[in-house]
Amino acid sequence: MSFFDSKYQYISSKRKFGLCDDEPPPHKPAYLDEKNGKNWIAIVKNDRQIKVRFVALDHSIILRKPDGTQDRCSDGLLTYSSTIIFVELTTGTNKNWKNDKDEQLRITIKHFEDTKESDLYDTKQAYIANNNSRVFRPSYQIRMDKFLFETGYDLRIENRIEV
Repeated sequence: MSFFDSKYQYISSKRKFGLCDDEPPPHKPAYLDEKNGKNWIAIVKNDRQIKVRFVALDHSIILRKPDGTQDRCSDGLLTYSSTIIFVELTTGTNKNWKNDKDEQLRITIKHFEDTKESDLYDTKQAYIANNNSRVFRPSYQIRMDKFLFETGYDLRIENRIEV
């Protein structure tokens, strides 16, 4: 199984673009948008204007648990050079939104690390982007440190992704 089998892939070299995940129904994959800023959940700052690829995962690829049932999946991933960034997008305002999104990232990363594709990336990051919580809060540091220790991925909880 390849994480790059998704038919929903987008490339941008714009200085600034957004990642979107429209509310269901129907359930559709997340997508990259360069024009309609009001729909952006995560804002990608690309000052070097390098080619960045966004691959939609949720509602596009299927991850399987050991028993064969379908597993949860994060919304997508960004890649450039030797960097991979898994992204979970949310507009949630309930107090548990970080726990749920953290778990989805962990599940997806575990599946990815079980592939040979993971060896292609030197820099590994994960973002929980919530357009209702735009700035990093110092209280997130303990969660981010634990995530790095347990997964090897640098977690950020903010909606601005700098490449």
